[in-house]
Amino acid sequence: MKKIGIINSEISEVISKLGHTDTIVICDSGLPIPDHVRRIDLALKQGVPSLLETLSTVLEEMEVEAAFVADEMERASPQFKRELEAVMKGVPVRTVSHEQLKRLTHEAKAVIRTGEFTPYANIVLQAGVIF
Repeated sequence: MKKIGIINSEISEVISKLGHTDTIVICDSGLPIPDHVRRIDLALKQGVPSLLETLSTVLEEMEVEAAFVADEMERASPQFKRELEAVMKGVPVRTVSHEQLKRLTHEAKAVIRTGEFTPYANIVLQAGVIF
């Protein structure tokens, strides 16, 4: 059994296989996930687990150089956006349209689905390097 870090074997595996600029997505319970992209479904019930809790845990193991969220998040969920940016701790969070964000999911190595019910609560994480 793992002693530290993410104990979800699927998430741990995906992170360990990421190369520079590869992406993963952490999404709310409603984002459409392309059939050809690996789905890691953590959603248990409304709000469980939350996107921010999941994101914080992933960031403990994943080196992230950039992130992308939908422009619409600012209008629909401004408090959530502020909380998300605080969790990102200085990593650039760029905005794209929600339609563009959905297109980015097609290139992701995996999509981690949470129980989040906040509108536009989705983030694409781009892997960095640790050297």
